[in-house]
Amino acid sequence: MGKKILKKMTMILLYLFLAGLVLIVLARVATGVLAANKTYTESAVPTRRVGIVFGAGLWRDGSPTPILQDRVETGAKLYFAGKVEKLLMSGDNSQVEYNEPEAMRQYALKLGVPDSAIVLDYAGRSTYDSCYRAQAIFGIKQAILVTQPFHLPRALFLCNALGVDGIGVEANNRVYRPFSLLVWNARELPATAAAFVAVVTRPLPILGNPEPIFPENNQ
Repeated sequence: MGKKILKKMTMILLYLFLAGLVLIVLARVATGVLAANKTYTESAVPTRRVGIVFGAGLWRDGSPTPILQDRVETGAKLYFAGKVEKLLMSGDNSQVEYNEPEAMRQYALKLGVPDSAIVLDYAGRSTYDSCYRAQAIFGIKQAILVTQPFHLPRALFLCNALGVDGIGVEANNRVYRPFSLLVWNARELPATAAAFVAVVTRPLPILGNPEPIFPENNQ
């Protein structure tokens, strides 16, 4: 009797695992389909007043990683092409010695972007937080989202679900190692499923006083 119960429980757990895996994959596929019509090349993307550049990690010396450099470079290209007026650099600054937004700003300045065109969001600890705060703190209604192809579908899904009419441009200035791409895409599976949960539960990120980028709120 005990063996039969154990076998039955094992089968139930297996079915639950497989069902969960299917849902995770479906979430990834769904965001990819939704992103297809919202992704543009740098030259073809419609003009928006703000571009959101998402954080992507720093080296130990505080400088941006190649993946983050790629995003900032793409944001700079959009600015110089007249596609955006401002760049919102959103990243993690939860520790004094770890300041993604400032590292992004410094790199953008080296590329020639004027400081007046850069806005920093120090509490963009996750893609969800960045999208939530873009609307709640910075008053952004429309934006061009800048990130790599593996991350863009989730970013587009979250921003559009949280009140920001987002379209995307892929940061494709570098050729990444196949293994790195495999790891990043694999991470997106559970992250995308978690994004669906977050949109439903709406956890509050770190907030504060509104800091609209354009006071007339026409973004």
